[in-house]
Amino acid sequence: MSRNQELRERFEKAFMPNYGVPPVVLARGEGATVWDVDGREYLDMFGGIAVSSLGHGHPALVKAVSDQVATLAHSSNTLLNEPEILLAERLLGLLGAPGKVFLANSGAEANECALKLVMRARPAGHVVATENGFHGRTLGALSLTGKRSIRDQYGPFPLDVRFVPYGDAAALREAVTGDCRAVFLEPTQGEAGVVPPPPGYLRQAREICDATGALLVLDEIQSAIGRTGAWFAHQHEGILPDVLTLAKGLGGGIPIGACVGLGGLGDAFARGDHGSTFGGNPVAAAAALAVLGTIENDGLLAHVRSVGDQLEAGIAAIGHDLVEGLRGRGLWRAIVLTRPVAAAVEAAAREAGFLVNAVQPDAVRLAPPLVITPAQIASFTGALPAILEKACTS
Repeated sequence: MSRNQELRERFEKAFMPNYGVPPVVLARGEGATVWDVDGREYLDMFGGIAVSSLGHGHPALVKAVSDQVATLAHSSNTLLNEPEILLAERLLGLLGAPGKVFLANSGAEANECALKLVMRARPAGHVVATENGFHGRTLGALSLTGKRSIRDQYGPFPLDVRFVPYGDAAALREAVTGDCRAVFLEPTQGEAGVVPPPPGYLRQAREICDATGALLVLDEIQSAIGRTGAWFAHQHEGILPDVLTLAKGLGGGIPIGACVGLGGLGDAFARGDHGSTFGGNPVAAAAALAVLGTIENDGLLAHVRSVGDQLEAGIAAIGHDLVEGLRGRGLWRAIVLTRPVAAAVEAAAREAGFLVNAVQPDAVRLAPPLVITPAQIASFTGALPAILEKACTS
């Protein structure tokens, strides 16, 4: 029995079955490369759901976490630590706008905070979210998630949430009336298959909210921290939200989330309105500072745009019947398939030494580390035709 097989069987016996049994047990990583417990090498084209911004074992992240855990690992919210303050200041500086930050441990927690912030600032009214949107699996975040297959069995929800088709500005305008508290949007829908809206949609959403007094909340859990070639995806359209949520790539693999209330929203909470024992943890904050510093110092925003263009061109040049096109921007992409065989593509890619994600039956998500090299991108696009052929015959 292989080491992978042994550990997968132990996982199945010890863990709840909500994940099924994942196919590979990873042991270590370096840059955009990982190895499983049997020593097999893979190119990580998924980055742990867009989390591993700096790849695996990056010296800046290793040093920041090691130094911090050796100095102070925890303070709780009853005391302060300097890294959390530096991180909040850094995020506000990158946004270029006044506001205040709440630090949490995950994307769902960041969205829970955003929802409570909205309810505090706008005590009555409904909320508008989008069909097929994803904001998390905790009950508050799930109430905003427009994916019936994971939502309906946990209702009814106490919050009045009205769902509209994503990217449809006319439907959004009709739903956002004067008694609407807020609109929750992803700049691009991640779990729906990296689905971008029509150009100008975010600007229209901003205008609709401004006209009605509703708050605009942007969920950038997956799309921020350089993933699209900008610090935040909403910057491509030159707007600012009222509330912004972050997680995933911010910590580079260390759990962290953030909710930013811009302008007056930063002061909507009163003392005791919200809290988190581990939020603002100095180790997580130090990791996030290392991620942000490395992205800036190493010019990774420009790098993401460059290798993202290379990835797009390489896939377009394949001309395979199974590929309908490529969605997304930078290093956040989905290969759109002409048939619902994404799971077979994922399996064939893994067999060929590449980790990708069958995010939808007809869409394969790519979100590799921001440090991935042009040579590694070329190795993936070069192997893709054989992967697609293998999927077709599976």
